[in-house]
Amino acid sequence: MTATKHVSQEHIEIVEGVSGPKARILGHRIRVKDIVSWHEHQQASVDEIVELFPQLTHGDVYAALAYYWDHKAEIDASMAADEAFVEEMRRSAPPSRFQEMLKQRGLR
Repeated sequence: MTATKHVSQEHIEIVEGVSGPKARILGHRIRVKDIVSWHEHQQASVDEIVELFPQLTHGDVYAALAYYWDHKAEIDASMAADEAFVEEMRRSAPPSRFQEMLKQRGLR
């Protein structure tokens, strides 16, 4: 067994979900792709993530990042699919009451 597999099994679990299996922190509902988003896209440090989510350990966060780099293409594809879904929902949803009020007042 390699060190990566041991770390992943100690900190990461794969759970079945509606749209397929998801990697998440063992014993928590926080997904690996959430950690990746906070660290890679929002530039949060490992210390900042642990501070925001004190139920996580530094080992949990580093294991999630290691898991991401070992499964980068798969997780990137999942994140892109999530973004495409949100964008499609935005495009197809009718304007909210708030948006309508802004439009009526010429603020949008």
